[in-house]
Amino acid sequence: MKKELYADVILPLAVKGKFTYRIPGNLSDKVSVGSIVTVRFGNKQLYSGVVSGISDESPEIEKIRDITDVPEKTPLVNQIQLKFWNWLSEYYMCSIGEVMKAAMSSGSILAERYKPKEERFIILSQKYSDSELNIILDKLEVAPKQLDILTAYLRLTDYSTGSDLYPVKNSLLLKESQALQASVNSLIRKRIFVSVDLAVSRLSEVEVNTEPLNELSDGQSQAFESLVSQFGEREIVLLHGVTSSGKTELYIRLIEEQVRKGKQVLYLLPEIALTTQLIFRLKRHFGKLTTVFHSRLSDSERMETWKKIADSEDKAGYRLVIGARSALFLPFHDLGLVIVDEEHDSSYKQHDPAPRYHARDSAIMMAALWKAKTILGSATPSVESAFNSFSGKYGYVYMGERYGRINLPEIIIANTREAYRKKQMVSHFTPQLLHTIDNALEKGEQVILFRNRRGFSSYIECSECGWVPTCTQCAVNLTYHKEINRLVCHYCGSAYHIPVKCSSCGSISLSTKGSGTEKIEDEIKIVFPKARVRRMDQDTMKNKNSFEKIISSFENGHIDILIGTQMISKGLDFENLTVVGIMNAEGLLNYPDFRANEKAFQMMSQVSGRAGRRQKHGKVIIQTSDPDSRIIKQVLNNDFKGMFETQLEERKLFNYPPYCRLVRIMVKHRDKTKLNELAAHLGNELRNTFGTRILGPEFPVISRIQNWYIKNILIKIEKEKPLARAKELINKAVERTQKIKGAGPSRINIDVDPY
Repeated sequence: MKKELYADVILPLAVKGKFTYRIPGNLSDKVSVGSIVTVRFGNKQLYSGVVSGISDESPEIEKIRDITDVPEKTPLVNQIQLKFWNWLSEYYMCSIGEVMKAAMSSGSILAERYKPKEERFIILSQKYSDSELNIILDKLEVAPKQLDILTAYLRLTDYSTGSDLYPVKNSLLLKESQALQASVNSLIRKRIFVSVDLAVSRLSEVEVNTEPLNELSDGQSQAFESLVSQFGEREIVLLHGVTSSGKTELYIRLIEEQVRKGKQVLYLLPEIALTTQLIFRLKRHFGKLTTVFHSRLSDSERMETWKKIADSEDKAGYRLVIGARSALFLPFHDLGLVIVDEEHDSSYKQHDPAPRYHARDSAIMMAALWKAKTILGSATPSVESAFNSFSGKYGYVYMGERYGRINLPEIIIANTREAYRKKQMVSHFTPQLLHTIDNALEKGEQVILFRNRRGFSSYIECSECGWVPTCTQCAVNLTYHKEINRLVCHYCGSAYHIPVKCSSCGSISLSTKGSGTEKIEDEIKIVFPKARVRRMDQDTMKNKNSFEKIISSFENGHIDILIGTQMISKGLDFENLTVVGIMNAEGLLNYPDFRANEKAFQMMSQVSGRAGRRQKHGKVIIQTSDPDSRIIKQVLNNDFKGMFETQLEERKLFNYPPYCRLVRIMVKHRDKTKLNELAAHLGNELRNTFGTRILGPEFPVISRIQNWYIKNILIKIEKEKPLARAKELINKAVERTQKIKGAGPSRINIDVDPY
């Protein structure tokens, strides 16, 4: 008698562990590790799950349910993916179900929802000899449109007597013959043609003329040889190249090598929407072997992408996958190289929901599982990556000059405090910035103004008593948006009417304070009324193609001045852009975050690097009330080494990464008193184990979001201590806290490497 089989199934739930189901006899041949299965859970609700293991040992469970269906014929998840999921679950301290949910929503979705897209095709009813074909053509002389259709079909399929029959899209046939559907239907009735419905791809296959590799400059050639040499000794190499040094050309060479071997490449970018130019450039080299994976794909398009990447038999399948962090979950079958471009970018960190993973670090682990190489690229590397390189853990290659020996832009510090004192400021603009913009516009050159705050003004304030409107759900000031004439919370998205009087003292003396991109746009139009001005931030980029449209307009010279948030610091390369203005630079530094100085250096250096990337010399004006700031001077001197060394000194002194690991625990409750009790209990539990390594619990800067009060506990774990044991102790402390009386409707989130 055949033994019963049981499957361990991962379900997309925030519950620890896997669930065991019986494999019924009629499905035993369809279920294997990696299969998508449908099962009942809880109150008989149907879920799609992934089989992670199969056994013939009966589990010690009183009542075991059967798998109800196997919607896909072949497994959609491979063994290496399952290993990767397990690592993510363990390292980032979440359930494997939460990892599965992130992976499957990024990729295959629920398989049973997928229906292949079909389209009507036309094909000859049989193979005709030359004489038979000539007879048909002669007969159709009396029906010229039908003759045009048949002639078009023969031309499109390059038909000859000995060739195979090929179907042609009905729509293409009509277009080529300039005929109507009735004529096609007549040929079908005459049994010359037959109509068939065939599955077609939903993925856009835009024809791009592929180009050969460009010739490398001397500097690029040296860097490439060093890269290849270091990959012989190490699995991970940091490519540190100044902005516009030509790092992408080196990536293309490395991709070419992997594609030639038949391997796949994952090219990660911090934000896929911001890299239109780069994607087009890569497609010019690798054509239809390239796919782009992003959040704007429909469920069915994601499913198609998932299947095409997974298919090892498809010789025309995707070899180069360009994507944001979620592309890590795609089902590669022979990964040879992972590129993490702009590896320093904070967008690689997933904050909510779980898994709260960092795509750069996770990519390194995934590449290791595939025995693939990893290249980390940046003009301003993260302190951790630079530390790992300089200590010998990673390889290191430096590119110190721009491609074509173009000079780095001239950086000028404009002192706003002094300009205000001398009454030289025009609105929010210093004389230096206005003069530089004026010169650029006279020459027909373009300008970017960077302000890392959207909205019109930071807040509204009562001039009499200082009252400021705040969100009713979040402990945060509301930002004024002039375009919609509303106050908006940038944390929960709630919008409020503008108050006519102060809610505290009743005064009508309300005024706007601070400035955002909307206000900068408003005022620059007044100063330069003839200039064509556009704004690029979250408020203006809401439509699917908004970004592509504005980038295209700027590239084609239809915009003179572009104002934006950090979006404009990433991946943009414009020939005619010569001036960059950084507004309120000190605002980038004033954050309660040990990485604030590092991030400010990266942001200012990156946005500065947009200027003067061709033959025209670039200028960057940094407006600040603190011109003596060490970080601003380091940006002025392009002194990455100085920034790196001073940050290392401070972090060693106060024991921050890379000298320790951080785990942050966020305790949330809708009742502030109960939150205090719960957080204090957990803090004491942890302090009993970790002693002085515990910081907090304390309220963060924004202490309430969507009516959840928040307290944070930070744990510092020495690098030499076993991390797995520390996590085990943290989990036990959290479990004990969740069981105490009064814990009630609380949330406790664990974030490993939180910043």
